[in-house]
Amino acid sequence: MAGGQPEREDKVSLEITEEILQSMEVGMTFRDYSGRISSMDFHKTSNYLVTASDDESIRLYDVANATCLKTINSKKYGVDLVSFTSHPTTVIYSSKNGWDESLRLLSLHDNKYLRYFKGHRDRVVSLSLCSRKEYFISGSLDRSVLLWDQRADKCQGLLRVQGRPATAIDEQGLVFAIAFGGYIRMFDARNYEKGPFEIFSVGGDLSDANIVKFSNDGRLVLLTTTDGHIHVLDSFRGTLLSTYNVQPVSSSSTLEASFSPEGMFVISGSGDGSVYAWSVRSGKEVASWMSTDTEPPMIKWAPGSLMFVTGSSELSFWIPDLSKLGAYVGRK
Repeated sequence: MAGGQPEREDKVSLEITEEILQSMEVGMTFRDYSGRISSMDFHKTSNYLVTASDDESIRLYDVANATCLKTINSKKYGVDLVSFTSHPTTVIYSSKNGWDESLRLLSLHDNKYLRYFKGHRDRVVSLSLCSRKEYFISGSLDRSVLLWDQRADKCQGLLRVQGRPATAIDEQGLVFAIAFGGYIRMFDARNYEKGPFEIFSVGGDLSDANIVKFSNDGRLVLLTTTDGHIHVLDSFRGTLLSTYNVQPVSSSSTLEASFSPEGMFVISGSGDGSVYAWSVRSGKEVASWMSTDTEPPMIKWAPGSLMFVTGSSELSFWIPDLSKLGAYVGRK
């Protein structure tokens, strides 16, 4: 303390502003993929990132040191979606071979399968885990959403849907969302058999649901669709706060979007490969980064950090260029 004031002068604030977002650029890229990245996930409490790629690899990165710690090949099953469990070196992933739709619990530490989750009869297009609970949910083109316990290989519950489902679990593990056919349905995780306790419309957009996500504080929920719309709703009232528009995506691609850690901004890919950022409060676009790519990148904001990652045929880490920021220029 100096003169009763906290010593804050030299610290760069973690608060993400429009100016910081506009300064963000690729700080590091891993180009050693021989296929497109199909899924990425950050561990909530460690510095780990996991990726899945069409080259049939699962890769574990230490984000703090920008190093790839491990590459595991899933040649037999392929790999499509991947998510961390609460354990930083254990993941659940879906296959991409077209003949075995089981989900697999894999220890990256010693490359051992700990459990198989058999139940789906068609490609799994959504996989949602909660870092605080042992349960997870999966949605498939077989028009079912299955609820699982990581400790049991049989599914614990089944919900039928009319369309391609997108699923998400809130940070507390108390509520989950299933989106399809222009609506987001909210379920109480302890009483899901009673059906949804809320059904929210996304304003007539009936195109396929791609990704549904809660903000970290659970107050907002977003839904992306193949028509290139990113809808942001109040998750308690169901009010549609804003819809952002990007280029549509093909049925074989996924339009991914992500909230910044405090929920003030949304970043998203686009059908033309570009990346965009919007302010949730104003609904306005605040930044965009064009690309030579022609498919939407996977995109995830790193928890509690001034960084996001994009995955295409390469993995890129985006960070602020502080030299572009007037407020920080000249600071050492």
